[in-house]
Amino acid sequence: MSNVIVDSAIQILQQSHITKNVSAIKKLHGYLLTTGTLFTSHHLHTNLIATYATCLPHNNNIIHTLHNFFKCMNSTDPLHFNVIISDFCHKGFNFLALTTFSFMHSNAIPLDSYALCSTLNTCSKLKDLHFAKQIHAHVAKSGWYYSVFIGSALIDLYSKVSNVKDAAIVFDEIPEKNIVCVNALLSGYGEAGLWVQELELVRKMPLLNFKYDHFTLSAALRACTGLSAVELGKQVHSYLLRTIFDVESDVFLQSALIEMYGKCGLVNKAWQVFKLEGMEIRKERSRDIVLWTSMLGVYGRNGHYKEVIDLYNEMLREGIRPDGIAFLTVISACGRTGQVQDGVKYFESMANDFKLEPNPEHYSCLVDLLCRAGELERAWEVLNERVYEKGMGNGIISMWGALLSACVDAGNVELGKLAAQRALELDPQNVGILVLLSNLYARFGMWDEIGQLRVLIKTKGLRKDVGCSWVQVTS
Repeated sequence: MSNVIVDSAIQILQQSHITKNVSAIKKLHGYLLTTGTLFTSHHLHTNLIATYATCLPHNNNIIHTLHNFFKCMNSTDPLHFNVIISDFCHKGFNFLALTTFSFMHSNAIPLDSYALCSTLNTCSKLKDLHFAKQIHAHVAKSGWYYSVFIGSALIDLYSKVSNVKDAAIVFDEIPEKNIVCVNALLSGYGEAGLWVQELELVRKMPLLNFKYDHFTLSAALRACTGLSAVELGKQVHSYLLRTIFDVESDVFLQSALIEMYGKCGLVNKAWQVFKLEGMEIRKERSRDIVLWTSMLGVYGRNGHYKEVIDLYNEMLREGIRPDGIAFLTVISACGRTGQVQDGVKYFESMANDFKLEPNPEHYSCLVDLLCRAGELERAWEVLNERVYEKGMGNGIISMWGALLSACVDAGNVELGKLAAQRALELDPQNVGILVLLSNLYARFGMWDEIGQLRVLIKTKGLRKDVGCSWVQVTS
């Protein structure tokens, strides 16, 4: 009979979770307390807690309520609390997961590897480095460093919060490592743009008795791309062809290869990877939007604008739905080739045909396209009516700068002044805009206005950044 009541109560809780009927939950809670049923099933107790967490406002009251529930559970078994932490993480209640962990620690409930790993993952989602460092200290003091799972979770956490230095320290300190630890650190190096350190770790893997997997090779290719190290990238390419028997089914490896060759200017090599020319295809080819946008990007960055349009049309014929990145490349290519009407058509197609909302980058491409074609008034209308009024923030300063630069080239003083005014409203300290405006005045000999700008720049203590570039030198 007790099992029937428990099962019925859980069904009611699941229904209340959907309807968020707090009154019904409280009535059921009262009944379970008066009959004592609540204390016979930890599964029922955890379901009740999860339902309350879903339906009650997330403020100090729910934390107090949770603590009362935990005390009523009268359990020192970490499994019961691990279920609650897992449920909170799954439903996105990350702060409540940390609250549950804190209750376990303060009430001497044993903290096992599951609780520690789950809470570290939660900290990475919240970017809560302070809480994570406290867990790290507990791990070090309690001997949990010998758990490869916790070590991996710590490295992953520090990598995700851009604290790669600490991630590397943990990697060196933990006595047992696995490929998950290595890949977590590689990911951190990649996110931080530390390409040299990424390659050094890849080269050190054989000494650590680890084999290269798909993720490791993708990381190595990403580092070669960042360093424009095409010769090393070719070596990685040769290695993966010899050791990976299903390259055709891994879109990320193929995409990394395409990006690497494209960044180094070897467009034909990127195209061969895209087509898998010269390869024996053993499995069904996987070629999704990731690969198409990678190849579109290679063509766009290397000035093959006609090929961008052709490849986009081929993508549509293949039944691949374009994403925002694909449209960004196509609209930019139209701007570079002077195809104004086509560029506007593709821009409008985003919302009309594919229900994609243009972001500031798409508007920037459209404005650049119109400016290149000399349609400055039309660019002003797009910026003033469709972007400025939407309040897209500082992301549109570069668009005003593009319009101002086009006004300098076209000699349109009045429109240039308006564009500069809009940009300076958003960022009064933008010295680049002031320099462009000065160039516009200089073109027409407006020396008084230039003098006023120079006084303004000096008064504000502004100075233009010095540009720089670098190249790889090989022997």
